[in-house]
Amino acid sequence: MALVPIMGVVFVAFLMIGIAMPVLPLHVHQGLGLGTFVVGLVAGSQFAASLVSRVWAGREADARGAKQAVVAGLFSSAGAGLLYLLSLRFARTPEISATILLVGRAVLGAGESFIITGAQAWGLALAGVRNTGKILAWMGTAMYAAFALGAPIGVTLYGAHGFSAIALATTLVPLGTLLLVAPMRRVVPTGRIRAPITTVISAVSVPGLGLALSSFGFGAMTAFASLLFAARGWTIWPAFSAFAAAFIATRIVLGHLPDRFGGARVALVCVLVEAIGLGLISLTPSFVVALIGAALTGLGYSLVYPGFGVEAVLRAPSHSRGLAMGAYTAFFDLTLGIASPALGLIGGVAGLGSVFLISALVVLCAVLVAMWLLRSSRRDANPAEGSTLKPITGQQ
Repeated sequence: MALVPIMGVVFVAFLMIGIAMPVLPLHVHQGLGLGTFVVGLVAGSQFAASLVSRVWAGREADARGAKQAVVAGLFSSAGAGLLYLLSLRFARTPEISATILLVGRAVLGAGESFIITGAQAWGLALAGVRNTGKILAWMGTAMYAAFALGAPIGVTLYGAHGFSAIALATTLVPLGTLLLVAPMRRVVPTGRIRAPITTVISAVSVPGLGLALSSFGFGAMTAFASLLFAARGWTIWPAFSAFAAAFIATRIVLGHLPDRFGGARVALVCVLVEAIGLGLISLTPSFVVALIGAALTGLGYSLVYPGFGVEAVLRAPSHSRGLAMGAYTAFFDLTLGIASPALGLIGGVAGLGSVFLISALVVLCAVLVAMWLLRSSRRDANPAEGSTLKPITGQQ
């Protein structure tokens, strides 16, 4: 029950991202008349900024407290909404408008980084590391519930009032969320002992690689699903809602599995399901089958983050878990910052369907990472096999 207020904050804060997610590509491609590469660049700039700020967010959560990190993220996100509004004043000069939008997305990426990293560190402080998988699953459930609800809201607002309504919502929602955060209890900062950043990054690098590879599917869904569905003459928002609904349902019902059976084992199964879903979206001419593909993608991706995340936290210093979560999630940001424009180039040359096929092949590479982690876990359980990989403790 202690996690419920934090989940509420995450839900409301990420509603702003869910509202913009399905319509931002339409605004850039159809409203401003720019190509798919620029669509990918604008979408990816949020994640590139999150990558740069993620370690900073983790340090702030450890040193100054998780609540302070969340508050800083909300103010940054409201600033992004103001930049969205400013970009509209230059709509007749698409290049300038898109540049301002890029900056706004970058500011939003920094805000998102502080919000989710702070929330995760907050949850770990309240519920303990033994519940790492469950904490990451529940925080993600709140986040993707916001995406699921935000998609139809965003499409409706965009259809009725254009991108100005999206910009206004992005400004006001974070400021309203501050009212939820203000009365919530702080937790004691954990970062009195500062582990070297290189130590933490090294500890989480292999699980982070698995997250990076598997996140290509998420990048394809967020940046290009709306364009693909629109090009095929289908209704756009069900793709996002099917993805998010499957994601949420899986985390609610099966979110305990990484803690119970091991993160690597659960991640191994999930990346296979995700790849199948992406393949269906790429190849099918049927709207219903494409929605099934979107749901399978959400189902598979749902436990990838907590699955590899359990492995990351087990290997990280106990006094730097905020930094560890920031460094681990930075692999997600790295993928989205690179994958979105790269997939945009592929889509412009080979068609939007190829975006999802290439993503499926990259996701399958995460199977190798999960198998390596499983093997190393078995060696940890049997030191006679000679493993040198052991969880890093707080005393070094």
